[in-house]
Order: sequence, then structure tokens, then C-alpha cells
Amino acid sequence: MQELKINDTIVKIWARSVEPTAFEQIMNIASLPFVFHHLAFMPDVHGGAGMTIGGVLATREVVIPNAVGVDIGCGMCAVKTNVRVEFLSERVLRDSIIRTIRERIPVGMCHQSTEQDKFLMPQGFDLDSLKVVSQQYKSALVQLGTLGGGNHFIEFQKDNEGWLWVMIHSGSRNLGLQVGEYYNAVAQKMNKTWFSKVDPEAKLAFLPIGTDEFKQYWAEMEYCIQFAYANRSLMMNRICEVIKDFVPDAEFEPMINIAHNYAAWENHFGENVIVHRKGATRARRGEQGIIPGSQGTKSYITEGLGNPESFMSCSHGAGRAMSRSEAVRTLDLDAERARMDAKGIIHSMENRRDLEEAASAYKDIDEVMASQSDLTSIVTPLEPIAVIKGV
Repeated sequence: MQELKINDTIVKIWARSVEPTAFEQIMNIASLPFVFHHLAFMPDVHGGAGMTIGGVLATREVVIPNAVGVDIGCGMCAVKTNVRVEFLSERVLRDSIIRTIRERIPVGMCHQSTEQDKFLMPQGFDLDSLKVVSQQYKSALVQLGTLGGGNHFIEFQKDNEGWLWVMIHSGSRNLGLQVGEYYNAVAQKMNKTWFSKVDPEAKLAFLPIGTDEFKQYWAEMEYCIQFAYANRSLMMNRICEVIKDFVPDAEFEPMINIAHNYAAWENHFGENVIVHRKGATRARRGEQGIIPGSQGTKSYITEGLGNPESFMSCSHGAGRAMSRSEAVRTLDLDAERARMDAKGIIHSMENRRDLEEAASAYKDIDEVMASQSDLTSIVTPLEPIAVIKGV
């Protein structure tokens, strides 16, 4: 970890290097008047919209919608099975299990053909008080149990003992996008009205605690966090059902789940503050976590070390080494396909657009893990054997 002082704010960075766009954003964040104690940036840090991805920002009495992001509640889940990978033929996995999962779980921009059961949606919320959620509710009913595109994935993996694992990366779909964009626009308008000193070009508009807008955003954000969890849970349940269809004796351990795009009230350095994690995972001492690699590389089940210097956080993945457009422009499709094929990984990398999510577009996951050995420890390394992605 390296420590800097920017605009009188202490900045702690676990990354070996920070690309220029991300560093410019770090400088903007460090200029905010309500930063609490210090800023922390994980080893997978890279540029985002306003807030860097891989950033942890604690604030006094304000929430920043863009420091949460638009895929509110996005995160990971994983399940260990009692299925031995060595007894699961490639034909059964590819032609039976994966094919059936693709039939039951829409990916990319696709939604469900019918509304899902309302009881699978988050419960305990007053929908009438949630302006954006209530408007998007019917649409969300057909987004529930869908993967999405970009860097979201379903992956089959094996641990060192040969057991099959299932891992999912997905979020709150269009619901989170609508909530995030709406309240960022509200914050921008309010900040302009107040002649806020926060530079609008930094895209870090805020909502102060005590305002109706803060309360409304917080409630809708929490709904989206729960929706993202419900979305992952439904997909995992359906994947387990598919596995059991073809492997009747299959059993499944309890699901591990952790989010990496959200804000929460937490106590750090003796004060109750709002901690924003955008592309960062909470890592309290002993807390189970999931840190995925890039497509075709290892992922890890982890245990947090509760380091106060990172606000008890760690990375959420490997982190991008190049933008999507740069990856499409510069990477070699045949080479990336060969990398996957050489490892025997079942994949669907077929055209140049798929290079957006190629392994070479991401940082080395093992270097990322080494850089945060004081934040989290490896419990179970997982090797990929098959991946499903949306486009």
C-alpha cells in the first residue's frame, strides 16, 4: 500500500499502478469537503463514472449516487456442489447443462418471457413511496432471474480437490440503472441550486442527510441491493435445478453472496459514517468473500482480515487493464480463443466484440491478490471449466 496526500486528504492505494483517468478521478474525490479520515483504493482500481471503480469513500452526512454507481447491488454469489468434475463429461456439461441453462436464464439484453412471482421480489418495502422503483416494478418482474451483459457471467469452476462450483456475477439490471441515473440528476440539480463548490465536471454530486431526496435515494438504493440479491438467488436456484436434472445425486452447500456496489452506514475510527463501495468488497475479519478473475483465469473464495486502513474492504475482481474499446481494437481474437482452448475451458468467444471481456483486457488476478494480502486471505482457489456470458 502506498500513501499519498492530495488536496490535504490522505489517499491510500493498494494498486501497483493507477492509469491516468483513474488518478484524475482520485484527485477529484480527494477535493470533496466531506471526505472522512482518508480515501482507499483497491488493487483493481480503474476509471469509472465520477468515482473510480475499486474505490472506497467514507463521508460525513452525504451520499453520492455516482460513488455507488448505476448497477446498484451488483455482486457475486457462489455455491459448492458434491459433484466431482472428473465424473462430469464435457458433453454433459456443454450439450446438456449449459444448453439448458441458456434456455432457462436470459442473458444480455434479453428478459423473461413472463413476469416472475412477486414473492421473489424484495419484501418489506412501501412501494408507493419508491418513486423510481414503483414506475419500474412491472419491468423488473421480467428482469428478475436474468444475467445481463458486459462483465456479468455464470461460470462453472473446480477447486483443488476436484469439486464443482458455480459462480455468478450480476446486479440490479435496468432497475438499478434507472434509480442511479435519476438520483444523480436530482443531486446535480440540487448542487447547482446551492452553488455547491463540488465541480460538476467531477460527476460527484451529493445528497445531504436530512433531506427528502437523501431519504428517497437511500430507500430506493436498498431496494435495488435486495433486488440484485434476489436476481442472483433465482439464477443460482435454477442452475442448481438444471444440474440436478442431469446429476440426480447432486447436493449444494449454502450460497455465498457479497455485493460490491452500494453505500452503508458503518462505524470506522470511532464515528458512524456512510461508506461507499464502488467495485469494492467488504472484508471484515472472518467474512467470506468472492474475488473473481477475468474470463479464463482463477477466481478465489476469500476471508476478510478486517484491515481498518481499507475501511475493511478489498478488491471486487481483477480490474480492467484496458477499456472495452481498446480491447476490441488491439487484442487478437485467435490468441484469446487459443488461451481458453488450451485450458479446456468451454466458452463462447466468437467475434471481436467478445474481446471486451478477454483475459488480456484485465489485470493479472494473482498480482491483484498479492497486492492485498493485508486485506483478505485466500481460502479456496477456483479454476474455470466453462463460462456463460451475455453480450
